[in-house]
Amino acid sequence: MTRRTARGVVGLALLPIAGCAFAQDAPMFRNDLAHSGIYAGPGVPTFHGVKWSFHTLGEVTSSPAIAGGVVFFGSNDGKLYAVEAETGALRWKFATKSRVTSSPAVSGGLVYFGSFDGNFYAVDAATGKLRWKFADPGERRYTATHLHGSLPVGEAMPDPFDVYLSSPAVQNGVVYFGSGDGNVYALNAASGSVRWKFHTGDVVHASPALAEGRLYIGSWDSYFYALDAATGQERWHFKTGEDRDIHNQVGIQSSATVAAGVVYFGCRDSHLYALDAATGAKRWAYDNKGSWVIVSPVVRQGRVYFATSDSARLLELNAADGSEVRSLQFLWPFFASPAIAENLLYVGGQDGRLLAIDLSAWKTAWTFQTEGSRKNLAALAKPDGGPNYEAAFASTFYDDLVSGVATMHRVGMILSSPVVSGDTVYVGSSDGNLYALQ
Repeated sequence: MTRRTARGVVGLALLPIAGCAFAQDAPMFRNDLAHSGIYAGPGVPTFHGVKWSFHTLGEVTSSPAIAGGVVFFGSNDGKLYAVEAETGALRWKFATKSRVTSSPAVSGGLVYFGSFDGNFYAVDAATGKLRWKFADPGERRYTATHLHGSLPVGEAMPDPFDVYLSSPAVQNGVVYFGSGDGNVYALNAASGSVRWKFHTGDVVHASPALAEGRLYIGSWDSYFYALDAATGQERWHFKTGEDRDIHNQVGIQSSATVAAGVVYFGCRDSHLYALDAATGAKRWAYDNKGSWVIVSPVVRQGRVYFATSDSARLLELNAADGSEVRSLQFLWPFFASPAIAENLLYVGGQDGRLLAIDLSAWKTAWTFQTEGSRKNLAALAKPDGGPNYEAAFASTFYDDLVSGVATMHRVGMILSSPVVSGDTVYVGSSDGNLYALQ
């Protein structure tokens, strides 16, 4: 196993590695503009081990993008990293002033991403040099009173489960993303100038999907929007659930997937929705009985695959009517979105395990456990292996909610969505590592 650290050598040119074939490109979140989550490579049918791991000084919530044999990803240490896909050697790193939980997009020789410092960046993919940045001083997390039942009732509280920033999509010289200021932005990809912006009623941290000239994105205001990608004009909107008391069952963190004229997305109102992509008419909604759907679904061969939060289920639904085909029960919640390559589905859990699910046999083919999970899982798990929240959350006071969430992150959980490139799976962890698995 090769191990590299954040203190590696910088400044190498973006050139092919002699004697090594390039990994297959996966240049943006969920691989493509429709956010399919489907990858062309063979993946890892049989797990042999960690090819390399790269350690940063913060949690890796960002999902990696791969282009030209280089893996790009962000870290909560405030940096965007570029490392060689084959070896894990550092090419360069770019520093912002806060967490980089946005998953980058690579297009036209530039890497695009957002940071909690209130800026959206475009940096040179070969050198890591800044090309331009767009200031968004309104960036923030979703905030509500009596959040998740926390005390005091009247205090406005940033949601500690709002961990992601919108991941950009790039098409035809325009870069699209959502913002904590409530806007969806379309910027000139070369200069960062504003083409248009569309204002929603609250934070937008979901990532935009694009298909047939329309942009699809959800907001914490409980609405899902379809916008004209060229002009930003609203084509339609769809109302999801409300929770006016503790603001637990409300808001769209999930990023949409578009397939065969239908747009699919999850919601914290505990439903997975399927809407007509042209009109916004509801095709169906699957009720997860109180469990959030943070992940983006995968749609393949007439089936929809997604995982849930508290109920910790992996489900396969009929894409036509939303009826349940089959499910697998696990113990820890899922926030990371699944990926499919050939006949395996890969999904990471909050217990720090990446699962490879054989879709024919409908069972786990293999499991990888992060370093943080191997070290810390036992202390935060019950005897049955499930999460021991009582060990982390001291009371219902808001400060204890924040502290408890941070404690659970020590498990080495996987919030980063796995990416398949060739015969390798890349995934980040809250233990600070990006892993390349073969």
